[in-house]
Amino acid sequence: MPKRPAPPILPRVPCPQAPAPAAPTRPLGGVGYLGLDVSQAEVTACLLLPDGREAVRRWTVPNSQPGAEALATRVALLAAEQQLAGVAIGMEATNLYWWHLACVLRESALLAGLWHEVYVLNPTLVAGLKRAYPAGGKTDCRDAFFIAERLRVGRLPAPFQVDVLYAPLQRLTRFRAHLAQSLAREKNYFLSFLWLKFSAFGQEEPFGDPFGATSSLVLDQYAVEDLVQWPVDDLAIFLQRQGRGGFDDPAAVAAALTKAARDSYRLDNVLAEPVSLVLATTMATIRTLQAQLKAVDATIARELASIPEVRRTIRSIPGLGPVWTAGLVAEIGNIHRFAADGALAKYAGLVWHPYESGAFQAQDTSMSKAGNAYLRYYLVEAANSVRLHCAEYQTFSAAKLAQSPKHDHKRAVVLTARKLVRLVDALLRAGALYQPQDRKEGQTSPHAARPQPQRRARLAAAAG
Repeated sequence: MPKRPAPPILPRVPCPQAPAPAAPTRPLGGVGYLGLDVSQAEVTACLLLPDGREAVRRWTVPNSQPGAEALATRVALLAAEQQLAGVAIGMEATNLYWWHLACVLRESALLAGLWHEVYVLNPTLVAGLKRAYPAGGKTDCRDAFFIAERLRVGRLPAPFQVDVLYAPLQRLTRFRAHLAQSLAREKNYFLSFLWLKFSAFGQEEPFGDPFGATSSLVLDQYAVEDLVQWPVDDLAIFLQRQGRGGFDDPAAVAAALTKAARDSYRLDNVLAEPVSLVLATTMATIRTLQAQLKAVDATIARELASIPEVRRTIRSIPGLGPVWTAGLVAEIGNIHRFAADGALAKYAGLVWHPYESGAFQAQDTSMSKAGNAYLRYYLVEAANSVRLHCAEYQTFSAAKLAQSPKHDHKRAVVLTARKLVRLVDALLRAGALYQPQDRKEGQTSPHAARPQPQRRARLAAAAG
């Protein structure tokens, strides 16, 4: 695939990503469709012929290396018996129970003489098909049939392949997202119980961050009544000493803390010890998660350094550190997998589908979210950081914030993330750096080359 010319404002550098290899040509003869319902212990298989008939009764093999090899052997024999030119193999992406099976079937020497592709399907693609059939309950055999039938319908995603360059980084960045979400849940849980012990603390916000070192010390070691009776001047001296001189106005912090203690509800004595135990244990979990995040971030930075040519293109965007850069790089992979930025946005679920009927056209539609949730997470987090460091994105986000009648912050951030998709796509395709300061008269940014706003239906069609 020839390299696309770079936008005029971006210097050309050697593109680090080769075009994605073309998929093997689908055979002209009959193709079978093998649906696999995968669980931790076993795999249920259903092989459909081109006309929709089942080649044999559905069967089960263990979800293990010998079971996968036995499955490949039987599929090869059935393909020969039914004179099939190839087999499309599909399974749902649920948990990670499918991973080893997909890798084995894709590289199996037993299927080397037979055209075959492995597809890992989003469960929503199969669930939609099930609703078109009469109710018949849910069994593993029935699920395997629907996966095979979904393969036969067509309009499938790209075949499964292991990208050895990005797979290690992807495992780390996905685990990092899991840790961050767990930390957010623990913090919310802590704040809910803190309201029982110290109800006005969240209203006054004396420390700004309730999880800071000084704040944690006060909440862990002192009761609300102790703070009420503590002289403000003495409390200010204590806070300044514990904060190592980090408070600009310790007297104001002490006054806010005293007011919060005075205005708080009084907790019954029988609940004081259980609530204190919950708060202390939850805070310990928060500290553990924070330490784990720090260690994972350091490992991500080292792993990202092994692919510097790809890393530096996105890393040059203001506000993108190694974590956000790694998350984007790991989930996007080879940018040439996507026809344009619209396809990349659709892959992340950052699209808004039209809702029309007759002359009616809805002006407010929901975001699709039917895509790679990890890529969407990192795009939104990256956009939230970029808008704080890049004037162009700050202006754009502020404009969207002012236009939103409700959910203004969320809407502004996701729309900024959709704008960021265009920039990331342009930089990766050109192998170039973000250099707004070199823009000259008559030159435009990658964003300016996009079409003028169109109707929602046309935009949705372009994204598809």
